[in-house]
Amino acid sequence: MGDEFLFMNDNARPHRANIVDEWLQSEDINRTDWPAYSPHLNTIEHVWDMLGRRIATRQPLPTCLPEIRRALLDEWCNIPQDQIDNLILSMPRRCKACIASSGRYTPY
Repeated sequence: MGDEFLFMNDNARPHRANIVDEWLQSEDINRTDWPAYSPHLNTIEHVWDMLGRRIATRQPLPTCLPEIRRALLDEWCNIPQDQIDNLILSMPRRCKACIASSGRYTPY
C-alpha cells in the first residue's frame, strides 16, 4: 500500500477483535494507536459533519428514504475535494496537538 499508508480506526470492539488483529498482521498492516473517544481526530467524522450540514440546508428537506438517499449521494459528490484534502493534510497537526495535550481535548 505504500510507505505513507496509515491505517486508522477507532477502538470499537469489532475493530479490536482477534480475527481483525490477525488479518492486519498477516497483511503487514500496522495500526495507529488511537486515543479513546477522539472523534475530533478522525477525518471521516468531519466529512460526515460536512455532509450533514449540506443536507440540512437543502430546500425542501428530503422527507422519505429515497429522497434522503438521493440527497446524500448528491451532496457527497458535491463536497469539494480541496476540503477533504485539507482535512487529510491537517492530520499531522491534529496528532501533534493530541500528543502535546497528553490525549486530552484539542480545538480540532
